[in-house]
Amino acid sequence: MKFRMPLLAVRDVEISKKFYHDLFDQEVVLDLGGNVTFSGGFSVQQDFDRLTGVPKSTILHQSHNMELYFEVDDFDAFTEKLRRHLDVELVHPPMTHAWQQRVVRLYDPDWHMIEVGESMEHIALRLMDEGHSVEETAALIHHPTDFVEQCRKGLK
Repeated sequence: MKFRMPLLAVRDVEISKKFYHDLFDQEVVLDLGGNVTFSGGFSVQQDFDRLTGVPKSTILHQSHNMELYFEVDDFDAFTEKLRRHLDVELVHPPMTHAWQQRVVRLYDPDWHMIEVGESMEHIALRLMDEGHSVEETAALIHHPTDFVEQCRKGLK
């Protein structure tokens, strides 16, 4: 058995295609009309109730029980891009975790939660560029020194 991908139930597949393309640079790799697969390895499905036979009233919006997670190297560029999408509602504004990762969470048009985080590889390289040793960087980002060393060598 192979796990293939997560699928999100959406009200309007065309709105979702535009949202994920414009904000997350996701390309459509398969468009079956009511079902669309994106280059990031997830799909959206319109009319999920009809497809599965479950009552439409049981398909929850804003359930807060899962999220799609994306990473970017240039977090500042992404947050600037996000600022231009005035219709996007944030779960919370950009914040920095104890492990130095900057993240922002937002909702898609169907109220699925999305997290966008600065890539840990980028954070490790940035901290080392600022003069931190491999060991200091590992402690700051709460990752093993092997991970930081691989980032330094360009293996990640």
